[in-house]
Amino acid sequence: MGCASQSSPELIDSKMEVITTETLKYYLYYPENYQSNEDEKFPLLLFLHGGGEAGGSLDAVKRNGPPKLLSRGKKFPFLILAPQNPNEKMWWNTRAVHQLLETIIEENKVDPNRIYLTGLSRGGGAAWEMAVQYPNTFAALAVVCGMAPLPYASWINKKMPIWVFHGDQDDSIPISESVNMVAKLKEMGYRVQFTIYKGVGHNAWDKAYENETLYHWFMEQEKSD
Repeated sequence: MGCASQSSPELIDSKMEVITTETLKYYLYYPENYQSNEDEKFPLLLFLHGGGEAGGSLDAVKRNGPPKLLSRGKKFPFLILAPQNPNEKMWWNTRAVHQLLETIIEENKVDPNRIYLTGLSRGGGAAWEMAVQYPNTFAALAVVCGMAPLPYASWINKKMPIWVFHGDQDDSIPISESVNMVAKLKEMGYRVQFTIYKGVGHNAWDKAYENETLYHWFMEQEKSD
């Protein structure tokens, strides 16, 4: 009787407009010679931090990566955009990050063919995601101890060079995440470098971002049509 009294299944058509908002605090670094030539356009590096720096005070972003080096007085030849994920327990809102990036590019003297992307840990995963969602935006990608589904490899711009870093003793995000992604990318003909830090755990970012060669490598890259 109970089953017989139930209404028959029904499929309806409908739609709903969904609006979401995100407030992103950020640091924006300008190189020393930014104001000296009004006509010169500069490269820009977008840096996405890890889970430990999410939420709370913006000062937390200075704990690691390029912002940490900037706080120590290091100088870079490009702009650096370092937003903060406001959600401690949630994934990066990469759509919001991209909107912020577009605004910064529009309002500053930025070379659109020399936009670089990097991230560590949770930010490394978000960097993979942004490379997939916006394949025509970035000239180069560097991921430090990040993770991403292997199918992402099929959607990344094949012309974009990639550099991956990982510690072989990482207990938080196993090195297999990077090993498998790099292998898939190489199988598909991508230009990818892979640096493994022996005896290093999850914190591969200190070594990666203190490697001056990384920044020279970024500066050598320019997006091609």
